[in-house]
Amino acid sequence: MQARVEQVEPVEQAEKEEQGMESNPLPLAGLRVIAVEQYGAGPFGSMQLADMGAEVIKIENPHTGGDIARKSGPFFLGDNDSEFFQTFNRNKKSLTLDLKKPEGREVFEKLVATADIVVNNLRGDQPAKLGLDYDALGRINPKIVCGHLSAYGRDNDRADWPGYDYLMQAEAGYMALTGEPDNPPTRFGLSMVDFMSGVTLAMGALGALVGVLRGGIGRDVDVSLFDVAMTQLTYPATWYLNSNHEVSRVARSGHPSATPCQMFRTGDGWVFVMAMTEKFWCALAEGVGHPEWLDDTRFTGPAERLANRPALSALLDDALSQAPTEHWLTLFKGKLPIAPVNNFAQAMDSPWLAQIGMIQSLPHAAKADFRVVASPVKLSGERPQGRGCAALGADTDMLLSTLGYDAQARARLKETQVV
Repeated sequence: MQARVEQVEPVEQAEKEEQGMESNPLPLAGLRVIAVEQYGAGPFGSMQLADMGAEVIKIENPHTGGDIARKSGPFFLGDNDSEFFQTFNRNKKSLTLDLKKPEGREVFEKLVATADIVVNNLRGDQPAKLGLDYDALGRINPKIVCGHLSAYGRDNDRADWPGYDYLMQAEAGYMALTGEPDNPPTRFGLSMVDFMSGVTLAMGALGALVGVLRGGIGRDVDVSLFDVAMTQLTYPATWYLNSNHEVSRVARSGHPSATPCQMFRTGDGWVFVMAMTEKFWCALAEGVGHPEWLDDTRFTGPAERLANRPALSALLDDALSQAPTEHWLTLFKGKLPIAPVNNFAQAMDSPWLAQIGMIQSLPHAAKADFRVVASPVKLSGERPQGRGCAALGADTDMLLSTLGYDAQARARLKETQVV
């Protein structure tokens, strides 16, 4: 079984151009991904593949209403769809299929024979039970890449543990690192462990696929929320492992080892300043009208500024509070890393998002003006176009037909509730 990703020959490419077809297709066009997934982490990862042109087919249980995210409120798009669901499932197809019925398994295996990647985000003990690992699927398609995203992995004592992002933030020490020093441990405002785990799975699956395209065979690729959470501890973990240094929280979300690098008051709010180099420190001191700070022995170098952080913070608060936030943003633009500390509405309503194309229209039958945040990836200078995920099972007939099921066979699968 050859991988389905094919190089476009020059003659074929010329014919496409003559026919007015796209001359530079999306990089994953021709890639087929089967996704046994639900809710957030797994769907976020497979959506990255869909945005880059892969055909991502969601396998959804016909007896439960599909992906649980379809029923996740509080904002719904019709009877079995939601704004939450569409956030994570852009550009995907939906195939309803009962994988536990023999006829459903037969359909699934036929689909696997045509695919390049199968991904799931089930509990760690489930892929083997459901036959979603390489041991089971490699016999059908030796080049298939099987990606698994679980809470704690598939090969340890926690394989059967359910788990979510917030639990990882708690156990991996994120909450202890987040918030003001005297406050209780605090979680991130978003489920960043989920999202980074999804992206990591997509990266791992594509890496394995590159090996297949170079003449290798498929394999299992495992990613867990816990492992990703630990990996993202980065330099604080290295400092602890090698120098027994335990990073602690710093007031105003300050950097643990550099200053001035934190929030400061302005005349009408807050800014975050990151004067991480001498060049930026000089620009800051001179910009706020205090070049004499450059000769102050308390602030002459990074170590001195760190040792005297409280005094420097008070001076900068006083200086920056003499003018509103917009004044400082205009004064320092291009000269100093500085940003406004926006509330959520300010962040979403920023005209900068429209200017760079980060808000994408995703028209929906229930909401013509439905919008989402766009892909962060630009391809040839353009962000990928998007369409909403299909309604539950909307692509079932088409996909079954391509697998050789005629109208009578499809009707029988529906009658027996296989699809």
